[in-house]
Amino acid sequence: MSMSLPVPDTGTSLIQPLTDADYRLMVEAVNDYAIFMLDCEGRILSWNAGAQRLKGYAIEEVLGRSFELFYPQEQLDRDWPRKELEMALRDGRFEDEGWRLRKDGSRFWASVVITALRDDDGRHRGFAKVTRDLTARRAYEEQLRQSEERFRLMVEGVQDYAIFMLDPQGMITTWNLGAQLNKGYIAEEIIGRHFSVFYPQDKLDQDWPRQELEMALRDGRLEDEGWRLRKDGSRFWASVVITALYDEHGRHQGFAKVTRDLSERRRISALEAESRQLTQFLAVLGHELRNPLSSIANAASIMQLEELASPRLRVVRDVLSRQVAQLTRLVDDLLDTGRIVAGKVRLERVPTCLQHVVDEALGAMEPAVRERELTLETSIDETPLWVSGDKVRLVQVLTNLLHNACKFTPAGGQVRVRLARHGDHAELSVSDTGCGIRPAELQYVFRLFAQGQGGETSAHDGLGIGLSLVHQMVLRHDGEVSAFSTGEPGQGAEFVVCLPLIDAPKLQKGL
Repeated sequence: MSMSLPVPDTGTSLIQPLTDADYRLMVEAVNDYAIFMLDCEGRILSWNAGAQRLKGYAIEEVLGRSFELFYPQEQLDRDWPRKELEMALRDGRFEDEGWRLRKDGSRFWASVVITALRDDDGRHRGFAKVTRDLTARRAYEEQLRQSEERFRLMVEGVQDYAIFMLDPQGMITTWNLGAQLNKGYIAEEIIGRHFSVFYPQDKLDQDWPRQELEMALRDGRLEDEGWRLRKDGSRFWASVVITALYDEHGRHQGFAKVTRDLSERRRISALEAESRQLTQFLAVLGHELRNPLSSIANAASIMQLEELASPRLRVVRDVLSRQVAQLTRLVDDLLDTGRIVAGKVRLERVPTCLQHVVDEALGAMEPAVRERELTLETSIDETPLWVSGDKVRLVQVLTNLLHNACKFTPAGGQVRVRLARHGDHAELSVSDTGCGIRPAELQYVFRLFAQGQGGETSAHDGLGIGLSLVHQMVLRHDGEVSAFSTGEPGQGAEFVVCLPLIDAPKLQKGL
């Protein structure tokens, strides 16, 4: 016995099938895509609103015309429109991107999909063509490509830094010019090798390359300094930064490694440390020598007061007095050097007349000039020349230059002092007719402990710090000091101090 269940009467269905007219209305209303049909020969059969907006033609302007209308001349010369239809007919569908034309002749970058249409019996009826304007996207992609290209060129062209990439296992995948210059390998020699090739054996024994990558992966970034190896096996002191790289989905892609050679900076730091230690030693030495030297100087002064009958003892007394004076000068220079380097020299800068400085320095050096049987010539500007300076230190500057000139000038020679105005600067010059300075040594004369090489050794007693003190003191007076010499014996050397002038101070009248 069969039973039939009653079917509820739902009335008219809520979902109606779409008719051809509905599809036509939907296609014609689309604005973002140009959607139109072609016949089998490529002539336009339909035209939607998106096609009119994108290409600029009204429907009556394109119906019946070949779709070749939208292709630039270089595409027509290749017979590209016909080939597109052939590939769509062969494969059922064809996709392409390229330049297309609007009615006004302007170009736009188009994404094109051509679909072959067939009826129920498989007969070819024509083509459906959908075109989208991708000009903005292409412009963005082109900007991105150019930006990446510029970045790549910048990285590849950097010479001071080795910049390269590693895969997650530490294999080298890129190599820039700085890496080649820094490490000595060309790209073909190193790409594909493990970056541990740059580490000395003691680091490899510690498994340090692997630890570096682990720490960079854990913390995102690792900084380190240490010895690394070049291709030739030589070592250099490297500053290293390793950065873990991830893609947009957070997947680890490898590492970026930047290496800089700091060997020169490390050497300079070591030299500076040695210089500071040496300066401290000199300061301590100067203080330790001061006390016994004072006792010897006092003893020599007492001996000068006594009448000595023995000519030999008188000679010994005079030699002792001269050498004590020389030792005192050397100790004072040592102490001043330590104070200058330590930044402890404070200048009492007040309006100072350079003519008074010259007078005091000449008075202090007169015994030495007379003792060495030298002729002293002066040329001093009569108009007072005023500078902002420490008179004691400026006298020390000129005294050191005069002492230097006397030391290197043989008996019977000349020492000349000149003071003149040049624009808004005063120029103080000391020259001599001594052995001179070799041209190659001129650039070193103001360095600490630098000494000339000409003449006899006995004529050059000293530590080579007098001119360094001159240089430092002149700089602290906002001035400059220069040395000139041909290096020819008898033509001597000239030292020129240039100081900025100030207006003469106004004298206060008495009440």
